[in-house]
Amino acid sequence: MKPLVVVFVWILAATPITAQEQIESEPFISPFSMDEMAGKQLVFETDNGQITIDLLPALAPNHVGLIIKLAGEGAFDGTIFHRMVQHGIVQGGDPITADSGRVSEYGSGGLGLVEAEITDASHEQGTVSSVLVPGDFSSGGSQFLICVVAQPGLDGQHSIWGQVVDGTDVVTKISETPVDADGRATERVVIRSAFVRDKPPPEVPPFSTESVRDLSAYRVEFSTSLGLIAIDFYPDLAPNHVRNFLRLVDSGVYDGMAFHRVVPGFVIQSGHLPSRREPLTDRQQRFIQNLEPEFNATEHVRGIVSMARLDDPASATTSFFICTGRSAELDGVYTAFGVVVEGLEVVSSIEATPAVDEAPVNRVEIVSARVVRR
Repeated sequence: MKPLVVVFVWILAATPITAQEQIESEPFISPFSMDEMAGKQLVFETDNGQITIDLLPALAPNHVGLIIKLAGEGAFDGTIFHRMVQHGIVQGGDPITADSGRVSEYGSGGLGLVEAEITDASHEQGTVSSVLVPGDFSSGGSQFLICVVAQPGLDGQHSIWGQVVDGTDVVTKISETPVDADGRATERVVIRSAFVRDKPPPEVPPFSTESVRDLSAYRVEFSTSLGLIAIDFYPDLAPNHVRNFLRLVDSGVYDGMAFHRVVPGFVIQSGHLPSRREPLTDRQQRFIQNLEPEFNATEHVRGIVSMARLDDPASATTSFFICTGRSAELDGVYTAFGVVVEGLEVVSSIEATPAVDEAPVNRVEIVSARVVRR
């Protein structure tokens, strides 16, 4: 998937609320203390997957209190994401959208409940903030927007109350929902349920605690579009690279990724994130890190697996190569961490793939990858 280079700015214009729909009461004040709201997450179970949002009471305590109250009452259940700009922004939270017979009114419900809580926080990817009637800073309520990409044009105009921490890929998919000429969704993407929970402790990354001996028991199998490649590892020589590679495979980072570089007699290379068919999930993204080099005496011969990098020796992340010949110039300057033990004939097939400027003419893909015990 190519990186997005265009940043959308969409100033949301909700349908003006009528006198009957305007809540004629004092603006909502959170009944919860800051301590009670701290460390909470809102989870949306949608037709397209789960979205997890860190609530930010320090930025908008009354908005967060309102969201906690509404979620507890089931107010979001059965509603839809009713407006979106592809790869730009999505909008939901209107209680009227639970009724498929009131499409013309979508965008007019759930407003006028809470005063604005504007801060200098920025609308970054995954930012969640209130929807307002243009020009009325007292019109916030249950409706919200989620930024698929940064939206600096919304800064200072909307109350930011949350941040997506898991499900950015789901939000992106929702943004691709077809819309009519007014930007209103023509297909229903339903919030099946919404609930608030305590934020769980940070995940211990997989393969963090295994000993070198334990790591040596694992093998990776790449099912490619040209056949199976199996790789064993050298954890005694490059333990952190082995841990990282196993972690990336186990979390699905390499699934749907192409071999993007083929140099006969030298290497075949994969792991370039833009070659992946789907964007990474938030969890996968958290596992991407720069690796300190673990140079060793392994010779770069046919079948050796080593990490690609930029000029900085500590810039290796996901991209790796498999040697197809002897390359002494790589010895001691790239981290070799594994070896192909099955599928060298597949490596040869990939090496023979026609290429232009080292890029294969026909896509050769890692269809799936898995960690197995030897």
